Amino acid sequence: MKRIAVLTSGGDSPGMNAAIRAVVRKANFHGVEVMGVYHGYEGFIDGKMELLDLGSVGGIIQRGGTKLFSSRCPQFKEDEYQLQGIKKMKEAGVEGLVVIGGDGSYRGALELTKKGFPSVGVPGTIDNDIPGTEYTIGFDTALNTVVESIDKIRDTATSHENSFIVEVMGRDAGDIALWAGLAAGAESILIPEEEYDIDDIISRIQHGIARDKKHSIIIVAEGVMAGNELAKILKEKADITTRVSVLGHIQRGGSPSARDRVLAGLFGAKAVEVLLEGRSGRAVGIKNHQVYDYDLEEAFSNKHKADLSLYTLSKELSI
Repeated sequence: MKRIAVLTSGGDSPGMNAAIRAVVRKANFHGVEVMGVYHGYEGFIDGKMELLDLGSVGGIIQRGGTKLFSSRCPQFKEDEYQLQGIKKMKEAGVEGLVVIGGDGSYRGALELTKKGFPSVGVPGTIDNDIPGTEYTIGFDTALNTVVESIDKIRDTATSHENSFIVEVMGRDAGDIALWAGLAAGAESILIPEEEYDIDDIISRIQHGIARDKKHSIIIVAEGVMAGNELAKILKEKADITTRVSVLGHIQRGGSPSARDRVLAGLFGAKAVEVLLEGRSGRAVGIKNHQVYDYDLEEAFSNKHKADLSLYTLSKELSI
């Protein structure tokens, strides 16, 4: 290959820029040009791209978000638009594509591969919900953002002797809630992967009050319910008044952590290697500290699993 392309799709995550940088510089090291596709699959369809050289990706490793911008493109699900995009890429001399994003982005990459256009997926999402990899780009940064926020909320909860519910992102995965709850010492954690027991949550709050504890922190993943809904249940069932903080999109922003920058570098470089080896329909990931690649189909045939041993531990440590 003499020229490849890179795009970011779906929700942004800290470290996407570092991954773009890694793709460009790894490819350039091997004498391969890289076209940056703007606005995800929307730009792929319309051929919105420009050549990225070494200088164009300088000074972006520390920046959150994505320099290529991102969007959700429902029309890309249709064959007509996929073929239109492939035609635009071939006209520009592009022979392969690196897609940085989540499962929706992966589905697009898989469809392109089936149509004969080599594509490789790089996991970029704060949700950490891509099967086949233990960690995704952006998860660590989002996790640290959430923990820092909970620490500040606890200061207020302690000062006013209140119980707080903190709603975090993650779609249908509970990794952010689980890891952040354990790291911040939350009294209760609600995740989609485990049935919650409202009586247990109430009992934990009441047990804390009985031992003269004046505040509680409850973390709820958005895939379970809204924080305000949980607050209403606690009020109606046990007359427990809580304050609710919805962290929202603050979790997606910010300078990527060192871990996410390194992970982005490893993943971006690996994706280029896969394409240059003449392979496609692959995704890159990490297991047991080793970066590897696997069939994109596995990202859909398997289901993401949260580490429930952490859930058990959090309950034991928050007595």
